[in-house]
Amino acid sequence: MRETLLDNGVRLVTEHIPGVRSVAAGVWIKQGSAHESARMLGISHLLEHLVFKGTERRNAHEIALSLESLGGGLDAYTTREHTSYQARVLDEHLLEALDVLADLVLHPRLDPTDLELECSVVLEEIAGVEDTPDDLVFDLHGERLWNGHSYGHAILGTRETVGAIDIEDVRRLHAERYCGGNMLVGCAGNVEHEVVVEHVVRLFGPATAGGGGTAIAVPDGSATGRDVVVREAAQAHVVFGNLTPSHTDPVRDALILISSAFGGGMSSRLFQRIREELALAYSVFSYQSFYSQAGSAGVYVGTRSEAREQALDAILAEYRLLHENGLTTAELEQAKNQGKGHMILSMESTGARLLRMAGYALRGEPYRELEESLARVDAVTLDEVNTACAHYFDPDDQYVLSLGP
Repeated sequence: MRETLLDNGVRLVTEHIPGVRSVAAGVWIKQGSAHESARMLGISHLLEHLVFKGTERRNAHEIALSLESLGGGLDAYTTREHTSYQARVLDEHLLEALDVLADLVLHPRLDPTDLELECSVVLEEIAGVEDTPDDLVFDLHGERLWNGHSYGHAILGTRETVGAIDIEDVRRLHAERYCGGNMLVGCAGNVEHEVVVEHVVRLFGPATAGGGGTAIAVPDGSATGRDVVVREAAQAHVVFGNLTPSHTDPVRDALILISSAFGGGMSSRLFQRIREELALAYSVFSYQSFYSQAGSAGVYVGTRSEAREQALDAILAEYRLLHENGLTTAELEQAKNQGKGHMILSMESTGARLLRMAGYALRGEPYRELEESLARVDAVTLDEVNTACAHYFDPDDQYVLSLGP
């Protein structure tokens, strides 16, 4: 990875990948749902949508055509802590990709008429989540698990908050947050750093200097126990969860390995027990999320409503075994091999390499070469893993929410 800091605070990182003919490029803004007030829930995601409605130089159709006509693609997403705009193109079209990204990020039109139209689109997106119970259950679980903390905010917002946002709210957010000190630009693929610097200085150099914004508080606790949200459906959708430390805590490496062994694939404990042995579910898996101030880890299962209690009991029994006995040496080695294999295979994708590189920069961590990352996985001990099992996988500490009949 090579890095350059522009005078206005924009941070640029690049990685040259020999043997490829493509480039993945992206821009990250330090603005997500966790930065939003209760009145403005969903505004970060709404702004992400609005920039595609038009800029000072391009209308919506021209934005869509700009890279697709070159065989490339353009995408965006909003998370708890960031908003990202990304492009993937042939290496010969890098300048066009950066030009489109800079135009979207720095010069959106933000027209009141567009806001009205895009609010309707976002409301349809919210309706889509409401009609997708295996998505909705995570929003409902997160809202309660985080016990009022902003990490529990729904990224899309609510019908009420999205409908109440006006164009001045959006313009104010763009002016305050889409500035140099909050911006990371990254490129991975067949690129030369000096060439990218030249383009980025010209395109992103005019961005307003500055940064900061709403700080994310450290969570002061989480919910535990069991809740049911009643809803007519063919299945009961259940999420288990507990808080973990942030992405900067070294225990993260152990938690990732535990999640892999517990519910990370067909060979995992949960898949073998809940699906293969008991036939209680088609989909059962573990998850983990790490943010700047805290994280969470847990399990999802979708099961027939009449089998819900049996599935709950079986999963909590697996939690107790993990909590009391931890992983075996063989399970840890298998999880390490699985993690290292995924890491190595991902290095063959320019998009995955871009996300990996940007992740280090966004977290404020020094970039690690592949061999160093593999060594960190190997260095995790069974004692570290089983201490984490005892601390974070106590079945009595989990918050369990079921959505269904």
